[in-house]
Amino acid sequence: QTQLVESGGGLVQPGGSLRLSCAAASDFSSNDMGWYRQAPAKQRELVATITSDGKTNYADSVKGRFTISRDNAKNTMYLQMNSLKPEDTAVYYCNADLGWFEYWGQGTQVTVSS
Repeated sequence: QTQLVESGGGLVQPGGSLRLSCAAASDFSSNDMGWYRQAPAKQRELVATITSDGKTNYADSVKGRFTISRDNAKNTMYLQMNSLKPEDTAVYYCNADLGWFEYWGQGTQVTVSS
């Protein structure tokens, strides 16, 4: 069973916005979750994380532009991305960290281009 499903990616112009969603098939409310991204020919990198009690952490490259949030009642995590730049182009993955195991979604493509 697929545990995490991302949606909301697409093509957007520089300066635009997108909202990614990560729908969980199980209850991850007691687990830390996060967004990661991987650009072509680059390693996967952390974008933002959120703890079970809502504390957030961001990569320096997205601070002030991206906001991570979660709605535990809906088993869904979000990533609001504003002021997008071409260098934000990547496949974005959501992650649930159980400590002894990690779940990953299949990824959603975000392309920032004019």
